[in-house]
Amino acid sequence: MIVFDLQCRDGGETFEAWFRSSADYDEQSEAGLVQCPACGSANIGKAPMAPRVPRKGSDNPLARLAAMQAELLKNSHWVGDEFTDTARAMHSGDIEPAQVHGNATAEQAKSLAEDGVPIAPLPLPVTPPNQLN
Repeated sequence: MIVFDLQCRDGGETFEAWFRSSADYDEQSEAGLVQCPACGSANIGKAPMAPRVPRKGSDNPLARLAAMQAELLKNSHWVGDEFTDTARAMHSGDIEPAQVHGNATAEQAKSLAEDGVPIAPLPLPVTPPNQLN
């Protein structure tokens, strides 16, 4: 995992985002999936940032991130490959809004974002409930 400080070139806001790799950031940015949380613009660039050096003896940041993600997902329903259809149906009012998570390709995620459907990528992969144990 890698964290970047990003800056909106339209509004000037600076924000932080996590990616699996620098290449993952490049791919998502080119697809228009990296957007300013304040104005929604996809005109985003990397902001200057200071290196983060963990304190000696500090706990594992990836483990903390995994714990935070697990906490966020404990009230979310896994919809698997039906994520795109489910998110679109909730956005259009065809089904009741709920917190869900699942799979979407980069192309599907871009299409949802372009249509104004509120989605956010998870920083870590999620194991589907039927694959636990």
